[in-house]
Amino acid sequence: MALLEEPIKEVRTLKNYINGEWVESKGEVVDVVNPATYKTIARVPISTGEEMDAAVEAAKEAFPDWRRTTPVARARYLFRLKELLEENFEEVSRIQTQEHGKTIDESRGETRRGIENVEVACGIPTLMQGYYSEDIAYGIDEWVIPTPLGVFGIIGPFNFPFMIPLWSAPYAVATGNCVIIKPSSEVPNSQTRLAELAEEAGFPPGVWNMVHGGRSVVTSMLEHPDIVGITFVGSTPTGRDVIYRRCGETGKRVIAQCGAKNFMTIMPDCDVDRTLAAMMTSFFGNAGQRCLSAANAVIVGEDDAFYKSFVDRVVEQTSNIKIGYGLDESVQMGPVRDKEKKARIIEYIESGIKQGAKLRLDGRKNIKISGDYPGTCFLGPTIFEDVSPDMKIGSEEIFGPVMSIMRVKDLNEAIEVSNANAFGNGNSIFTTDGKSAREYQYNITSGNVGINIGITAPMAFFPFSGMKDSFYGVLHTQGREAVRFFTESKVIIQRWF
Repeated sequence: MALLEEPIKEVRTLKNYINGEWVESKGEVVDVVNPATYKTIARVPISTGEEMDAAVEAAKEAFPDWRRTTPVARARYLFRLKELLEENFEEVSRIQTQEHGKTIDESRGETRRGIENVEVACGIPTLMQGYYSEDIAYGIDEWVIPTPLGVFGIIGPFNFPFMIPLWSAPYAVATGNCVIIKPSSEVPNSQTRLAELAEEAGFPPGVWNMVHGGRSVVTSMLEHPDIVGITFVGSTPTGRDVIYRRCGETGKRVIAQCGAKNFMTIMPDCDVDRTLAAMMTSFFGNAGQRCLSAANAVIVGEDDAFYKSFVDRVVEQTSNIKIGYGLDESVQMGPVRDKEKKARIIEYIESGIKQGAKLRLDGRKNIKISGDYPGTCFLGPTIFEDVSPDMKIGSEEIFGPVMSIMRVKDLNEAIEVSNANAFGNGNSIFTTDGKSAREYQYNITSGNVGINIGITAPMAFFPFSGMKDSFYGVLHTQGREAVRFFTESKVIIQRWF
């Protein structure tokens, strides 16, 4: 594709995908805006509860035949979907940039991570195998058969519109279940395109469904007795107080992956150049709208010369980040998703100033946007020094390109400060000392831990973990844990006379 070519070329009203058909919604329609150009690129329906009920009914009816389809045959649909995703790799990546704002390289990375989950799920004939023992008592044999459960709801967030539903959907359908995906209404085009490709891959009607909408659709999912489980990625208040609580009340399985406040511990013996490079992508990649983005930089030690030199270089590199429309290959950071999110981030910056943090780089001012684009959703990187853990900017999830720098005397204090925070999603350490690294990974309370890794994103064949207020549930998305989540162990104990 040519530079800046936009795959979404006309404004259309999106439809739901139910029972193998594209169905026009009866719900209210709202605009979807490209955050870089601030032009409307689509209109998305806020579907009704009745439309969700129709999707559940279709999935429920499709389930018995899909369950009886052999794992090898189910995997063939996924192999075909993977092939189509590879063929349309650049297009689906550009759709993500156009509707979300992230850079094209970030979108390509998101597409690749999504495809990798489809690849792993293609191994379901092996991943879904049970186990067996004969003569557990005289003449009695016993075995475990993983069996699918029925209809699952998948609730996607705005920040990774293509990838995150693929943490769940391939494993759900591979194990013999049927799915209903509810994309974020802010970024519905990516999942619409994915549903088109799932249709082209030939999934039987009712196996793969998609319903656009907002809270009413989520409520219908949570209340519907025929939905047996929910996977969710989003904020902690919603994940904990709505999704997790209601699934518990209605007896549904649940994976609720929630917010974060990630601490990056920087030891004085770190490889400075590589640490700085990792910091740029971790703090400011995806415009900080990532649950694995570093938020607090914890610099260890009382060496003032090292601290000053290191921070000066951080500020210098950050100030040179090129901001603009993400379809420009030279751009390093795009806009935040919408003007409301920008306003919220600015409120955090202002709170940091009021609470006494030292503002080293102000993303509110002098934003140099590459190209002729409105500044409606653009915000520059921001850096604070002298941040304490009790400040709002040091303790709460900002979800924007804001770095808070803290100083501690030693590694023990760095771990204590990190563990005192309510979240535990993706903390990391940068060091060249193995003893420090082992002490950190052993004592840090974090589901995903990085050693000289700025973005602690697990590969598709490992679970995406989380602790404390970052995760509610038992099993996680991706890999073997996802297979376990979407199946139940049927235990057979058998004697023949």
